Amino acid sequence: MKQERDDVVSQKESAAQKALGDLAPKMVELTDSVLFGDVWERPELSPRDRSLITVTTLAALYRTDQLDFHLRLAMDNGLSREELVEALTHLAFYAGWPNAMSALGRLKDIVGGTDTPGT
Repeated sequence: MKQERDDVVSQKESAAQKALGDLAPKMVELTDSVLFGDVWERPELSPRDRSLITVTTLAALYRTDQLDFHLRLAMDNGLSREELVEALTHLAFYAGWPNAMSALGRLKDIVGGTDTPGT
């Protein structure tokens, strides 16, 4: 399965390649092969769990440049809008209200609509 994923990655330009491939090819290589090709593939945590950890960490640290990508990936990995809203609402009490509100705003922009609970 990993070989199939590697083949797909080699045929398709990654988000990192699109964003920084011409500027920082080594960083892109490490992102694609080590971070996503190894760390994200380890069986001890599911991709869904890794996404939940990553989204909440990015929100807590106010790393908004990476947040949109990871919110989308989290939904692709099986997290629902409601679960993300709940995680970010919970996070507000530990990492700060402004960080959580900003992350919820990004999520609202991604999923669209005005009926997102918690915003």
